[in-house]
Amino acid sequence: MNAQKRYEIFSRLRDNNPTPTTELHWQTPFELLTAVLLSAQATDVGVNKATARLFPIANTPQGILDLGIDGLKDKIKTIGLYNSKADNLMKTCHLLLERHGGEVPDTREALEALPGVGRKTANVILNTAFGQPTMAVDTHIFRVANRTRIAPGKNVLEVEQKLMRHVPKDFLHDAHHWLILHGRYTCVARKPRCGSCVIEDLCEYKEKTEIG
Repeated sequence: MNAQKRYEIFSRLRDNNPTPTTELHWQTPFELLTAVLLSAQATDVGVNKATARLFPIANTPQGILDLGIDGLKDKIKTIGLYNSKADNLMKTCHLLLERHGGEVPDTREALEALPGVGRKTANVILNTAFGQPTMAVDTHIFRVANRTRIAPGKNVLEVEQKLMRHVPKDFLHDAHHWLILHGRYTCVARKPRCGSCVIEDLCEYKEKTEIG
């Protein structure tokens, strides 16, 4: 895929959704970090229901610690893997208070040093909370990048690196949100909705469907 085609793809995605953002509900970097930590193998809808119970009571590191592990588990027990997620969140809160004055750090190294925070989560925080041009490659982005041929790669890191290299700078800040939403609602896993896709004529997927 050439640079001109990539530019047109992201132009259309932007025109279709000028201000994309995460579907997780958050107000502060700590709320976003908490929501992302809870989102592994869970839907955003499910996470939002849990944080709607949690955040009015505890939405700071000290607040979570004051709630205690059992209190935290009670608020998030509707989410899969809630026991391990609660443990990681409690440990993260301790470290945020010990190392960062209770604030969420804005560097990859510091974020990835927190329990349960890997490269993808760090990229989400850096981009969405702090406005840095990062690419958080999840299953949706991996699929869309490979299927469309925008940035094909054998693993998430290869796709991330190619996207960072090939996405035009004008679109880099919002690109990962556009790609996630495109994969979640249009370029879905089993039968992509090519018939209603705004980039169908630019996409290089060979097995297009007429589904809208």
